[in-house]
Amino acid sequence: NMGTRLKVLSVFKKLHRTRMDVFREDERALTAARLQINEEFKKNKNETSEEDIEKMIKMGSDVEAVLRETVLQVEHVAENKLRLRPREGLLLENVPYCDEPRKKS
Repeated sequence: NMGTRLKVLSVFKKLHRTRMDVFREDERALTAARLQINEEFKKNKNETSEEDIEKMIKMGSDVEAVLRETVLQVEHVAENKLRLRPREGLLLENVPYCDEPRKKS
């Protein structure tokens, strides 16, 4: 059905856009992610069960969210030294760790 095809295509494109953002400037990771995404979609392209296709669409959306929300780029800049390269908006909701519980005011 056409609606399902559009949903599959939408998830496919969204995964690739997220891959391009998450792994920016890391050719090895960009290539590995591209091959993995393409392989997973190719492997299931002849699936006919609407129920299974919906499950795979959900899985693809979940994977995209995990990539977008949890993957950080880290770059080796020297021996025993790394540079964190967070994407814009990724660390905004980070709350500093505190051993002592906050006092209720």
